[in-house]
Amino acid sequence: MSEGASKDPLHGKTLEQILTQLVEHYGWAELGYRIRINCFLADPSIKSSLKFLRKTPWARSKVEHLYLDTFW
Repeated sequence: MSEGASKDPLHGKTLEQILTQLVEHYGWAELGYRIRINCFLADPSIKSSLKFLRKTPWARSKVEHLYLDTFW
């Protein structure tokens, strides 16, 4: 088996990096519109959003899919 790059486009990206890029690209308001979760709508912050996303697989999946749709 060759040692090439991973085929996973999220390989090497942390959830914090993904979320930060999305916030820089869309802003909190648009991110909350695209992914309707309270941590993006009510007093959003990277720290509180990461805490929620790490505990909530369905929400993390939505964030990862938006990242892929936006940047890949």
